[in-house]
Amino acid sequence: MDPLTLKPNRLKNILLRCLSLAVLIIAVRFAFFIAIRGQSCVAGDDFCLFNVRHVSSVAVKPEKYVDYYASVFQDLIAEGYLSPKSNSLCIETPTGEEVHALKRIGVSESIGISKRASPPLVLRGQAWKHPFKGNTFDFEFSSGLDRSGFPAEFGSEICRTLKSGGFLVVHVAPKDEYSFQSFLDLFNCMRWINSREIDGPDSSTTIQEIVMKKERQSFNSGDKCSVSELKREIIRNAEPLIKQEPLKPWITLKRNIRNIKYLTSMVDISFKRKYVYIDVGARSYGSSIGSWFKKQYPKQNKSFEIYAIEADKAFHEEYKMKKSVKLLPYAAWIRNETLFFEITRDPQKQDAMQKSRGMGRIHPVQSSVNYVKDVDKIQGFDLANWLKSVVSDRDFVVMKMDVEGAEFHLIPRLIETGAICLIDEVFLECHYNRWQRCCPGQRSPKYQNTYAQCLDLFNSLRAKGVLVHQWW
Repeated sequence: MDPLTLKPNRLKNILLRCLSLAVLIIAVRFAFFIAIRGQSCVAGDDFCLFNVRHVSSVAVKPEKYVDYYASVFQDLIAEGYLSPKSNSLCIETPTGEEVHALKRIGVSESIGISKRASPPLVLRGQAWKHPFKGNTFDFEFSSGLDRSGFPAEFGSEICRTLKSGGFLVVHVAPKDEYSFQSFLDLFNCMRWINSREIDGPDSSTTIQEIVMKKERQSFNSGDKCSVSELKREIIRNAEPLIKQEPLKPWITLKRNIRNIKYLTSMVDISFKRKYVYIDVGARSYGSSIGSWFKKQYPKQNKSFEIYAIEADKAFHEEYKMKKSVKLLPYAAWIRNETLFFEITRDPQKQDAMQKSRGMGRIHPVQSSVNYVKDVDKIQGFDLANWLKSVVSDRDFVVMKMDVEGAEFHLIPRLIETGAICLIDEVFLECHYNRWQRCCPGQRSPKYQNTYAQCLDLFNSLRAKGVLVHQWW
């Protein structure tokens, strides 16, 4: 072949290789900035191949948002919560319009954080993980905390980075009073100052503005058990208790379950640290956890930690397969001690003994002659002290209790210790000498308490501000 014809082909190959190398270099550059640094190239950066001027994404935001926040911050300056000298942080501000507004009105030491950085106004960070040292800011603001995950974490992180005496101002969508109080409880370093409803950036929206101040003292209401007007209002809206003793309790109480007004159907629970369901006297998984709580209780799309407290060894093996349930294989009691655990069965049902267990109850002595008993020694534990070690007043706690008469010991103990204040909603089966289904006109000899005593127990809980339901 003529050597002259090889020159164009060789030149073409060289150009193709150069072009491929250039594309590879550009691809590596973008991979570094996007995958490693989480942002685009900034002018003057050593890795920038082109000296382009960075344009912040704030510029594409409508000017009305900057004007709106500038007006909000000017009001806060007039009220003494913010000053031009305040070192300020805006949290969850993707495009930085709040930071822009602060700088416009003269608060020059202002910065924002968001999941994606948007220099120069917004650094990479999250509501629950600030890239700053503790006690850095005089003023912190957010209009996106109600959309963030990890509510307990962002509460403690704001307490870490805000200086003592500094102010936190948040804008959230107006919700119910329960949700508002739950939000305040996330900030145990803060004292609530003020809240009000204001117009949002769009004239059609309303915003709730909340102002809090960081104090040196940590505020913790865990040992308090005050009955707020909010709790009274919730109980007034609940289904009424059945005042008259039912002649056929196995029908009346079971039907009453359909009348229950769940707490989660009345209030918003978004701002709780965690969500916990405790089944005291759980029996089998399908008895109430699988058949009722998992399928029927309205959870508002929240994931609940589930505890099953069950002393009967016959049910323990099943829970080994239920990884989402934490089994406590003990008897809930008023103190830590060894107890007798009694399984009682109707002697007329002896043939079914191999197929099902009877109802177990704590009984210190063997005294009944009307029932066949299997008695085991088991370990009882102080339910109230355990509860206080596992949950706090910032958690949402639901409890179902079916303990074959031990409720007359456990409930007073929970009230006495203040542990009852940690429970938001209780489903209680109260055991009494009810009329027997088998024998008209005869009461069950298994329990000595009366229906009136059960009613007193329910009324005492509601008087303490606990939403309790009559359970079957």
